[in-house]
Amino acid sequence: MKDFPGTPGTLTGLVLRISQCIFAVGSIATMATTHNFFNFTAFCYLIASMGLQFIWSFVLAVLDAYAFVRKKALHNPVLVSLFVVGDWVTATLSLAAASASAGITVLYLNDLKSCNLGVECQKYQMSVALAYLSWVTIAISSLIMLWLLAAG
Repeated sequence: MKDFPGTPGTLTGLVLRISQCIFAVGSIATMATTHNFFNFTAFCYLIASMGLQFIWSFVLAVLDAYAFVRKKALHNPVLVSLFVVGDWVTATLSLAAASASAGITVLYLNDLKSCNLGVECQKYQMSVALAYLSWVTIAISSLIMLWLLAAG
């Protein structure tokens, strides 16, 4: 398998995984500090999805860091296949959660005009934005993993 930026064991791969963790934790923290997030199923789904995203990305970041320090390539076809499936599953869940939460946020803010608490509404928006940023980084990783598997 070829070694190109973003593959496991490279610095860019590690940066992608760490950024996924940071954006997912930021989304969780921002949403969890609101008082009424548990009243909306989409927001609860966002927290669950970002929690799964964080766990998956953190484990792979530790694996990437180990491979980067040891100067080893994680290009075992079985391992890369596992990365591809995991990345695509978490990417799909993250996009679904971010989109559902964005829909509820727009409904709550614009359509119902029931957002009297300005800070809480801004936290909803920030959490959704961070969830989308997490999805962008996991989408990049999943495409790189698929490319690596195909090039294998």
